[in-house]
Amino acid sequence: MTYVPMTARSRVEVHRTATTLELFFDLCFVVAIAQAGQRLVHALAEGHPGSAVAGYGFVFFGVWWAWMNFTWFASAYDCDDVPYRVTTLVQIAGVLVYAAGVSRAFDANDWTVAVIGYLIMRVALTAQWLRAAAGESGAARAAALKYAAGLLLCQAGWVALLFAPDAWKRWLFLVLVVAELLVPVVAESGHQTPWHAHHIAERYGLFTIIVLGETIAASTVAVKSAIDEHEALGVLLPIAAGGLLIVFAAWWIYFAVPMHERLNSNREAIPWGYGHLLIFASGAAIGAGIEVAVEHAVGKAHISQVAANAAVTVPAALFLLMVWLLHSRHFKSGAAQQLVLPVSAVAILACTWAGSYAVLYAGLVATAAVVAGTALSARTSARTSAAAA
Repeated sequence: MTYVPMTARSRVEVHRTATTLELFFDLCFVVAIAQAGQRLVHALAEGHPGSAVAGYGFVFFGVWWAWMNFTWFASAYDCDDVPYRVTTLVQIAGVLVYAAGVSRAFDANDWTVAVIGYLIMRVALTAQWLRAAAGESGAARAAALKYAAGLLLCQAGWVALLFAPDAWKRWLFLVLVVAELLVPVVAESGHQTPWHAHHIAERYGLFTIIVLGETIAASTVAVKSAIDEHEALGVLLPIAAGGLLIVFAAWWIYFAVPMHERLNSNREAIPWGYGHLLIFASGAAIGAGIEVAVEHAVGKAHISQVAANAAVTVPAALFLLMVWLLHSRHFKSGAAQQLVLPVSAVAILACTWAGSYAVLYAGLVATAAVVAGTALSARTSARTSAAAA
């Protein structure tokens, strides 16, 4: 369609699924995630965990927030005409510019290129919200205009950040993060935009697959490079096997429950959507951790064994804990089911002190969590069916 009026989509639209344009948009974020992961690996391998986690958190927030802004808007107002498609492609261009600036932002606290990328994305997204406002009236129009105004104000803050003294930048960054997070809360206080629960759950699931896929890719490259250079197959196989088990378990656990059933209003959706920052960031960080573990195993990372193990076990444990907090606990019955993921997260953290086999042990714990959770759910379903009969 060349042009259609942009109007709100139905919250109960049947067969609503992700479009090819949305999938393309997600795929372009792989570049930014890979850049953030590479810088995290380098900083951890050099023995700077504090600056590594802080830098990774800052740059990954930018990745996640850009994706989230587009995703929720598209769920409510995607009209798939030519102007919408072109504007979305402009946002993709901004994502790629942001990705090009990740290394400078991480290493030198230089946000110039990253902010330029955000500026490109924000101009396009603001135009989308203004277009949505033109097709709405009343409270819906007011909400769209609040979004547009919030985007402009926050973007002005990011531009101003470039001129702040270096010592202030990261503190001001945190202030701007809070301002960004408040925009949807304020904009939707008088009207809930018509996002589609099943569509949103699918979009978040697809991005989870993106970050886990990036983890597998990064881990594969790390193991291949180490084998080519050192032929250290004996020490790398346990890391590779354990890392694969962790990623397999992460996928299984995330998609074990139909999360869209709980997304009924902003009261549930906003904490759920915001909490995914830690799910996405930890999922991608698992791959970086495996790379660090590989580098340590072949003598290229000058850190302790415990530090190398923690690079894998900490994000893996955080992933399980956040999936339980946001997803699984709402579908569990009884203490045994509720405790599977929290206890498994603690057990994975304990693997940090398990020496050179820590990653393998962590993978086995994650696998045991899947087995235990599946068995307990099956037993509960069988009892429910028997009682109903």
